[in-house]
Amino acid sequence: MAMLGWRRVLADLGSPLTRANAASVFMVGQLGKYVPGSIWAVLVQTEIARRLGVPRQRTAVVGLITIAMALLTGVGLGVPAVPALADLGERTTLSLLGVSAVGLLVVLYPPVLNRLIDTGLRIIRRGPLAHPLSGAAIIQMAFWLVLSWVMTGIAMWLLARELVEPGGDTAYLGLVCVTGFALASSLGMLSIIIPAGAGVREAFLVVLLVGMLTAPAAAAVAILVRFLTVVVDVVWALSGWLWGRAHRLTGPVEG
Repeated sequence: MAMLGWRRVLADLGSPLTRANAASVFMVGQLGKYVPGSIWAVLVQTEIARRLGVPRQRTAVVGLITIAMALLTGVGLGVPAVPALADLGERTTLSLLGVSAVGLLVVLYPPVLNRLIDTGLRIIRRGPLAHPLSGAAIIQMAFWLVLSWVMTGIAMWLLARELVEPGGDTAYLGLVCVTGFALASSLGMLSIIIPAGAGVREAFLVVLLVGMLTAPAAAAVAILVRFLTVVVDVVWALSGWLWGRAHRLTGPVEG
């Protein structure tokens, strides 16, 4: 789902790719997040996309925009998990979810987001975008990224609900899992020197879940989710690498 958002913005800037080629570029590059420093994923994507005729700077900029958008949507969706840390209840969580949604919509408003992107590119000494991102591209990328957070949070909930304390509210647990996973992952992304935020995400999830699960159960869920996401990343990357190898997108450049 994140790949589909990345692909949409790349097309909006003038480099449309087929889903298969986009998956090869994006999924193989994703393994770079397991090396300290988030920039490695972008560098790998840049090298593979170059063989498809995509300018290096364009791929790099779209990669950075994707990271920034993932953080924005992750924090926007994840802030409502904060009340769970203080056991403030479902009503406070839902209220904060509404406030957070409004704030996210303001940031994603095309003139505002494009201004933020231009400012960020100036800070890192990159040239401006060829043209501002269209509203349609911003909406679609945000949609796919939010959906990716929600689906992974649901996957965590499917594990956690089996271990909930007797009489526990599994519906509220689902809300905490969806919002909490997004926020925990965003905090992990901000821990640039730690590969894929390993340890940071798990620690936050344990603290978040321990009010509804026992401490060992919360730790088991956090660790199992990490294991499963790593397996999925490797499977997708292997699929992308095999496609790329068959179509000469990986390996040494001839000539």
